[in-house]
Parts: sequence; C-alpha cells; structure tokens
Amino acid sequence: MKFDLQPTHLHNERIRLIPLQETDFDRLFEVGSNPKVWEQHPNPNRYKFEDFTNYFKGAIESNGALLILDSFSNETIGCSRYYDYNEKDRTILIGYTFIGIKFWGNGYNKALKKLMLDYAFQFVNKVYFHIGAFNYRSQKAIEKIGATKVDEFEVEYYGEDSKLNFVYLIQKN
Repeated sequence: MKFDLQPTHLHNERIRLIPLQETDFDRLFEVGSNPKVWEQHPNPNRYKFEDFTNYFKGAIESNGALLILDSFSNETIGCSRYYDYNEKDRTILIGYTFIGIKFWGNGYNKALKKLMLDYAFQFVNKVYFHIGAFNYRSQKAIEKIGATKVDEFEVEYYGEDSKLNFVYLIQKN
C-alpha cells in the first residue's frame, strides 16, 4: 500500500478529510478570513485576501492538503496537510493547519490529529510538526497529544519570508 498524501477515506465521528480542490477557496477563505485564527501564526496577515490566496496556492501545489469538514453538518472547519514524506526514513510532516475559531476548544483539533496520525502510522514511524515559535496555542495543543519538541529552525513558507519554527515529534508506539 502506498502513502497517499491526499486520501479520500479519512473520517471519524467528528470530522471528515477530503483532498483540497481549487473550488474550495471561497469556503475556506470564509473560515480563514478571521484575524483571530492567524494571530499567533508565523504570518498573522493570512486573514487578508492576498496572503490567504498565497497560502491556498501553496496548499494546492503541495498535493497533500486536506479540507477539514464537520462530519454532521458538512461545515468547513479548516485545512491541514501532509508534506515532506520520506519513504526511506519512514517520516512525514503534518502542518499548515488552521481551524476556524467556532471549532476551538471542542475537540476538533484532537480528532484531526488522531485521524491524521493513525493514517500516517500505517506508513511511517515518526511524524514531525513545524509550529511557529510564537504559536503558543498550537504548541500547547500538540504537547497535549504527546508530542515533544526536538528542534527549532527557520522555515520558509510558500511565497513568504522564513520564520522561526519549533519542531515537534510523535513516534509510532
């Protein structure tokens, strides 16, 4: 079985993940146009149309981006992606995640990470996460599910200046 970076069958009781399509721009921008979503991210201006358009273009070109939908209402929750898959080292990264503020603190992020990790661990032994150095909310959330900080370095996001990120790791049991 091959690691599909955009699987079509990932779902649980809370969320459903589908490959991000160009036609999803408007529904995703509606969620991402709230400045509060990005206030701790490396680019706090992603709520602006131009910055979000760049983020979205990078997501589409990555061929690993997934639209996050509510399993019950089909409402758009946000976006995440798999990237930098290394078959030889059996590693992958999960990141570029954002979730609309309506869904914060309700278990959606935990459900998302569990779903993505369970799928990834069918193919890899280590999953890494790049999290902005000042994104305390995401750092705390990833630590709650068992990730450990293992490094920090500059990450150059698609079409943006490089920013300091922390690298977190979760290993397969």
